[in-house]
Formats: sequence, structure tokens, C-alpha cells
Amino acid sequence: MNDITPELLEKINKLFDERTSESEKLKDAVKKLTLKEANYVDANNFAIEIGDILSTVLNETIDVSILPDGRMYYNIADRILNPTMSKNHELISEFTADVQKNLNTKAGLHLKTQVPDLNQDRIDGIVNRISSETDFDVIKWILGDPIVTFSQSVVDDSIKANADFQASAGLQPILTRKLRGKACKWCRALAGAYDYSNLPKEIYQRHDNWRCTIEYDPGDGKRRTIPPKKSNPEKKTKIQARKQIGIKKLEE
Repeated sequence: MNDITPELLEKINKLFDERTSESEKLKDAVKKLTLKEANYVDANNFAIEIGDILSTVLNETIDVSILPDGRMYYNIADRILNPTMSKNHELISEFTADVQKNLNTKAGLHLKTQVPDLNQDRIDGIVNRISSETDFDVIKWILGDPIVTFSQSVVDDSIKANADFQASAGLQPILTRKLRGKACKWCRALAGAYDYSNLPKEIYQRHDNWRCTIEYDPGDGKRRTIPPKKSNPEKKTKIQARKQIGIKKLEE
């Protein structure tokens, strides 16, 4: 049996590089970054575009007809998805690192920018899930929005790493979760600004088809607080009941 992976990976990388170099959205994002005007909203847009491009390329190049027995075996999934998703992480984390560096400079903070580690578990989850199905067409959906969600999560990981670091330096970061598009009830319940010391544990959670943003700006670098939200037992109950709704469990 011929090994289709090397040729397939080469094709994927070539198309990905071509389309990222041609993307007007990425060009605009890089321009704003060069002018030191980019923030985490721009980083999210950058991540979404990178994720969309990879997802599109994967769906165009991987078809049941080219796979042995019509199945994405583990050795193929592992050798295709690990390098391509790792590349996404590298591109996005570099962009977010430059965004954070510029934000720190504007705030007068002489703190090292934190770069998030690659979340290998997320990649492994997709590799294991896609290779568990005997019929590729049944699981091909996982090369769609979950790839974009993974890409956006790199931005979230960057925010968390820098907020944690700056909090340990004595600052009180404020993170804001903003709605984008027609958000679900679960997302609407979590929207708002939060002191670092009062972050809901679900603040960084994502589900597929969610394009809301988590934003962090150190501002002027001074300690700040915001009034605590009034306790709402009913809202807390809804959040707990819904926090897993819509989140596709990779292990299912």
C-alpha cells in the first residue's frame, strides 16, 4: 500500500502558504500590527482567518476516495494534523505575542511577554477522534469549525498566560468577554468584564461555531478594579446547566 501522507502533506502546506500570503484579512492584520495598532480583537480575527484557511485546505485535499479503505487511519491523521495545527499555533502565538508586547509598551509595563505552550491535548483529541471512525465521511465535520476553534483558543491561551503573569507581578488584570454575532444563551450569560480575582472558571471555554472574543488590555498599567456583579443565583444555575451544551466532546 502506498503511503499517501508525504505527498498529501506537501500539497496541504503549499495551498496553505499560498492562501495565507494572498489573504487580504491577514495583510490588514499584519499592517495594523506593524503600525502598533493591533489589539486582541485583531488577534482573534487573525486566528479565525488562519483557522478558516487551514480548514478549507484540509477539506479540499482530503477525501474519502484517496484514503485507504475510506478511513483516516491514526498514522495518517497524526502526520497530517500535528504539523499543520502546530504551524497554526506558531503563526497565531507569534502574532499575539507582538500584540501583547505593544500593549505592554503603551501601558508602560516592562514585563516579559508570555507565549502560550502548544496545547497538544487539543490536537491529540482531534487526531484520536477522526481516526476512530471507519467511515471518513461520518467524521469529516471535525476538519471544519473545530479547526477554527482550536486556532482561536491560541489567542485565549495567550491572554490567560499574560494575565496570569501580570497578576503575579501585582497588577489586577481585567478581562472582557464580548458577544459576537448571534450568541447562544450560555455565551450571553458569561459576557461582561471581570477582575482577574473574580474570573468565572468558564471564561476561557469555547464551543464550535462561537466567534465571541475574550479581550485583555493592560491599559495604563495601574491596578484597577470593577464593581462586582450582583449575585444572581438563577443565572449561575443556568450557566452550570448549559456550560457543556453545544461543546462538542471530542471523546464522544
